[in-house]
Amino acid sequence: MNELNDITTQQERKYGDEQMIDLEWREQMRLRPGMWIGGEGDGSSPEDGIYVLLKEVIDNSIDEYMMGYGKSINITIEDGTVTVRDFGRGIPLKSVVSAASRLFTGAKYENEAFITSIGLNGVGIKAVNALSTYFKIASYRDGEGKEAIFSKAELTSESDIFRTEEKNGTLVIFTPDNEVFPNFAFQDEIIRAKIKNYVYLNTGLTIYYNGEKFISKNGLADLLNENMTTDALYPIIHLKGEGIEVVLTHGNQYGEEFYSFVNGQYTKDGGTHQTAFRETVSRVIKEYYNRNFEYSDIRGGIAAAISIKIQSPDFANQTKTKMTSKDMGPEGPTVVKFISDFIKKELDNYLHKYPETSDILLKKILESEKERKAISGIAKLARERTKKASLHNKKLRDCRLHYNDAKGEQLEDTCIFITEGDSASGSITQSRDPNFQAVFSLRGKPLNTFGLTKRVVYENEEFNLLQAALNIENGLEDLRYNKIIIATDADVDGMHIRLLIITFFLQFFPDLIKNNHVFILQTPLFRVRNKKETIYCYSEEDRIEAIKKLNPNPEITRFKGLGEISPGEFKHFIGKDLRLDPVSLKKQDAVKEMLEFYMGKNTMERQNFIIENLVIEEDV
Repeated sequence: MNELNDITTQQERKYGDEQMIDLEWREQMRLRPGMWIGGEGDGSSPEDGIYVLLKEVIDNSIDEYMMGYGKSINITIEDGTVTVRDFGRGIPLKSVVSAASRLFTGAKYENEAFITSIGLNGVGIKAVNALSTYFKIASYRDGEGKEAIFSKAELTSESDIFRTEEKNGTLVIFTPDNEVFPNFAFQDEIIRAKIKNYVYLNTGLTIYYNGEKFISKNGLADLLNENMTTDALYPIIHLKGEGIEVVLTHGNQYGEEFYSFVNGQYTKDGGTHQTAFRETVSRVIKEYYNRNFEYSDIRGGIAAAISIKIQSPDFANQTKTKMTSKDMGPEGPTVVKFISDFIKKELDNYLHKYPETSDILLKKILESEKERKAISGIAKLARERTKKASLHNKKLRDCRLHYNDAKGEQLEDTCIFITEGDSASGSITQSRDPNFQAVFSLRGKPLNTFGLTKRVVYENEEFNLLQAALNIENGLEDLRYNKIIIATDADVDGMHIRLLIITFFLQFFPDLIKNNHVFILQTPLFRVRNKKETIYCYSEEDRIEAIKKLNPNPEITRFKGLGEISPGEFKHFIGKDLRLDPVSLKKQDAVKEMLEFYMGKNTMERQNFIIENLVIEEDV
């Protein structure tokens, strides 16, 4: 019977000339957008496709600035439509249409025109065109201009070259296609963070976003001051050389905080340059003190950033988040040697020149060493318990895939849902995609870790197993999931559990949040339905609109717990309709004070705050 089924299947899977498909580039981009922009998404995550489209347009403007043309860029976003105007040289007028619609057309193959370009060779802007329902491109050069308008990369109108009083530069206006990016929305905070990176890397450049001005005078030092959530223990060490800029300091925090850039491109997944920087800093500091320090003690609490400029960089993917280049350029040294030589000379000189800084750094390293040794025995026992527990561990229902075997990279789609209780974890487990989605089930409310030392990570079984599941004991380099999704009930207990998990991450693994890995799962609060239609509502306003639409007298269900949502329904909310709220972290959040207020021992002060802000929900 099985053989008969196999024969039937083979007959059904015909493979002949009639099965061959010849797609144009625009059709291919729309059919497989992930190949070109990494992923689609709705705008809730910084890696979502709409931000890649925005980035591709801005990158071209940044390239102009880096070549010495145009000191400002204007960006506006209104009702999902993006406008970017730079004041560079402008696209050669006869090439405006082909620059936006002919694949691999561009000037960035020519190193004299774009020595250290961010953009790839004529691909990015075409992806923006293909994935937009409206795309306008205009160029202004020396009193003349030309413009073209497209829809999904199909040319709808094209002007002749005309006289203009516009300043030199390029204008791009686009509206992402809602079919490719369902229910998308640009998030101001995500865009602001990306714009800040642009100005940190290009001191002197001014970017206006919806009228707000962004400029940096101190480059990467401004980046650290913006992103560190604790005070620096010593003044930021700021080193500059030809084609390289480095900053570093330490704070009273756990984990390591590294930022790396290539030709102005933020490489959030690191690469050869970040690895060389991270290892060289550790080695130089160890040699300076001439002590047998562990590298983990040297890097404990470090905050650092590096920017390098090289010719024709290679990246692991189209979205350029990880650099793979080994050489600085055709005639240059290797990336490792270039960075190593610079750090060895400049950092060693700095530490000798400023002994007060080296004294503070030594004290920090010794504190990290002392804490590590104090918990080393506990940590060893905890690892052994984890290995034994994993044999019969039902807390983690892992997914099948974590990395791209060909490249050894983490897959963007991998995620883990952290939930509480058997019913909720059961619903998610039955509804998930087992290839990419894992589930970790908490047992009751986790411990409040505020004010505790890292010893608790190993002594508490829940946190020990969670740390092991995420594989983050030694940092984020081996993190097994791209997204960590907190999935709790939409009630007081669920909110409390959510805060306890976030507190744990803030205390011991803040880099998970700073690197945009932590999210809150949105699930509907209400289901409104009649015999013909069902509407899921995520807010009270949605519920009111749904009742109006489904009148008269629709059935209304209030979901107070994830376990109340059937696996069949849950499948919608963690599949294509997955809605996530990113957990973000900024210096102005005053993390220490915030945790002290919400999770500390100021019971009466917090109780008064709750009473003053109490909202009583009416029964539906």
